[in-house]
Amino acid sequence: MIHNSTCDHIIRPAAPGDFEAILSLNAEWVHFTSPLNRAALTRLHAQSAYHRVIESGDRICAFLLALREGADYESPNYRWFNKRGGTFLYVDRVIVDRSEHGNGIGAMLYNDVIEFGRSQHVDSVACELDIDPPNEASRVFHDHYGFREVGTQVVAEGSKRVSLRTLELH
Repeated sequence: MIHNSTCDHIIRPAAPGDFEAILSLNAEWVHFTSPLNRAALTRLHAQSAYHRVIESGDRICAFLLALREGADYESPNYRWFNKRGGTFLYVDRVIVDRSEHGNGIGAMLYNDVIEFGRSQHVDSVACELDIDPPNEASRVFHDHYGFREVGTQVVAEGSKRVSLRTLELH
């Protein structure tokens, strides 16, 4: 458990009791992620190498779910990285409640997942972000961390184009 010293935000492992809050956050941002129901979340949680939430008081205000290479996951973006090879930690989704934007919550999660990746001796942390239609806030955030584009692809039945990015850890 990691405490943010400037406020009451705590990073801790996600648990099934958090799933309703996670599903609610995902639904709020589904236009940038993908739909998720309880059964799919249960499968992802079981396969995840990293699934943590940020708790503030009695509510979940953010989460990040990441998978290692070799998982049985059908996401076209995950499969792209898996086919590429190497060891990686794939950030499948990271969502911060709108009320917490600008409070450093996303950075707390990314700092934690990057440190986790280093502790697992993976080559990189991998993710994608929407470039058509654009998610400019995500682009700026990932650029700040040094993620670099290693490819692009069209997904969601041709309705989006994503930038596939990695942050090398070594």
